[in-house]
Amino acid sequence: MCGIVGLFCKSPELEPRLGEYLAAMLEQMSDRGPDSAGVAVYRDPAPSGSSKVTVYSFDPEMSWDALRAELAARFGGAHESGVRANHAVFVVEGEADEVEDWIRRHRPDVRVMSAGRAIEIYKEVGRPRAFVEQFRLGDIEGSHGLGHTRMATESRVTTEGSHPFSTGLDLCLVHNGSLSNHNRLRERLRREGIEFQTENDTEVAAGYLAWRMREGASLQEALEGALADLDGFYTFLVGTADGFAVLRDPIACKPAVLAETDDWVAMSSEYRAIAVLPGASGARLWEPEPSVVYAWEKALV
Repeated sequence: MCGIVGLFCKSPELEPRLGEYLAAMLEQMSDRGPDSAGVAVYRDPAPSGSSKVTVYSFDPEMSWDALRAELAARFGGAHESGVRANHAVFVVEGEADEVEDWIRRHRPDVRVMSAGRAIEIYKEVGRPRAFVEQFRLGDIEGSHGLGHTRMATESRVTTEGSHPFSTGLDLCLVHNGSLSNHNRLRERLRREGIEFQTENDTEVAAGYLAWRMREGASLQEALEGALADLDGFYTFLVGTADGFAVLRDPIACKPAVLAETDDWVAMSSEYRAIAVLPGASGARLWEPEPSVVYAWEKALV
């Protein structure tokens, strides 16, 4: 079943409370996804020439000093900018794809959750309320974020198998539904150089978008291509450094609600998650149409 939430701050005055509102929305989706929860937030872009990576440790007692020192020695500079539960964010003087590749080859004891300039991904098994408390979600500031509560049906309940999934720089995806052709598509994308860390079908959808955009497609074009190349039922919420986009499949049997005010845009699987936001009673509400891409970007609001 799963639950999706997203919040885009049109007004900078809302940004200090992004995590607080995102947490409240996520908790409303608890009964749609009690197995795990996760968020992607966009905030504090790394300086020019640097990148940001979020890393998850399999060891709950992990000390991050050694990894920071290794990254600094390899790339000429690195600092740890925050630890939340068993996740840590590093700002590294290097290109994000190079930093991510180095970590994957040299530190198999950790897993890169996201890489880019602005994205941070946190996710874990367990109920959404526990996730919100464990990761101190309420004190996160940012311009926009998206979240997911999972009811696992197609793969194991693990931290890595939880949403969001990121297979491109500053790009991530959460998904309610299921894909029927993900195994064939996974093999095709692997031949194109896209790497996968889990058996989750959502990671394949994220990899598809990353591949299309790597080949020169805009996010709009990549999502329109998904309508032809991805078989199944889905509501997608896609995050980028500049905003987010929503797409439902041509049948659109998976629920979705959009809402907009002068201060924010929000998306959720059910209205009750939007109702916790300030000014929700006066928001313009609508159900996204099948096969239509809805997108918001910083430069356009």
